[in-house]
Amino acid sequence: MTTRTASRTTEDTMIDPSLGLPTITMAVPMPGFPAHREFVLVRLNEDGLLYAFTSTEDPDLRFLVAPPEPFFPDYAPELEADVFAALNTKDPDRLLLLTVITAGANETTANLMAPIVVDRDTMRAMQVVLSGSGFPVRAVMNPVY
Repeated sequence: MTTRTASRTTEDTMIDPSLGLPTITMAVPMPGFPAHREFVLVRLNEDGLLYAFTSTEDPDLRFLVAPPEPFFPDYAPELEADVFAALNTKDPDRLLLLTVITAGANETTANLMAPIVVDRDTMRAMQVVLSGSGFPVRAVMNPVY
């Protein structure tokens, strides 16, 4: 069973460690980072388009992330039932999608194949690899932003 998600705004999920707000707990560790399970979202610009997904255990470990909707308005991946089970939710409207960004000298790309999915209520998350989805690992982002 799969459920199609829609991109949701991050406004209600902005958290910053200096404010003492909740951390995001990885229900399943990110591939390659099994020891890091607690993260916070730190806003990097006033527009709310860019964030640092920062490990609370090691603040030097951070991923540049962005909500996909401003850059990829039609992005609505289908998530398998095991994702909902791991996040302990059944409601796709509770989910926030974040794409991992790679900023380069000539272009900036977003990993649409492996978004970070966050349950807004429980603050549980996991990075989901959408194998066979056709979504690219390096989708060029709109340079207007």
